[in-house]
Amino acid sequence: MGDGIDTDLLAPGAYMSGSLDTLSSHCLEALRPDFASAVRPGDIILAGASFGIGSSREQAAEALKHLGIRAIIARSLGGIFQRNALNLGLPAIACPALDLDGVDEFTSTDVDIAAGSLTIGRRQFATEALPDFLLAMIADGGMLAHLSSQHAAGTTGVKGDVT
Repeated sequence: MGDGIDTDLLAPGAYMSGSLDTLSSHCLEALRPDFASAVRPGDIILAGASFGIGSSREQAAEALKHLGIRAIIARSLGGIFQRNALNLGLPAIACPALDLDGVDEFTSTDVDIAAGSLTIGRRQFATEALPDFLLAMIADGGMLAHLSSQHAAGTTGVKGDVT
């Protein structure tokens, strides 16, 4: 994907009142009409600058996760979009040095979120390092699942005395 992919492209307003299945089926259709039908579970989105800019609609990240996207790596991300994605357990990570020259949708790509590395073909890039608490939240499937897991374990993740 190129630069400036906004939340209106990811979750088109005309379909916001429908089901998540319907909304997801129209994800990025204005840019690439076959996107939703071509995506396979585990795919990674590589994008230029300002991915997820625009409105604060959580459905933009939710549609990508619903389609099976495993991670989003972009030169830069809209802050609210990134937080929404992480809250849903969908890694959205900045990689300012990302160079997409010569990359097509069949280029072998792997991301190691914990190590902060992205491999595209034979090239490697350092990605934004996520703190341990976000890695744990992603591993649990998102913020709500993570909080449920902590609650079930009797932990809150908050340390200190209450006065």
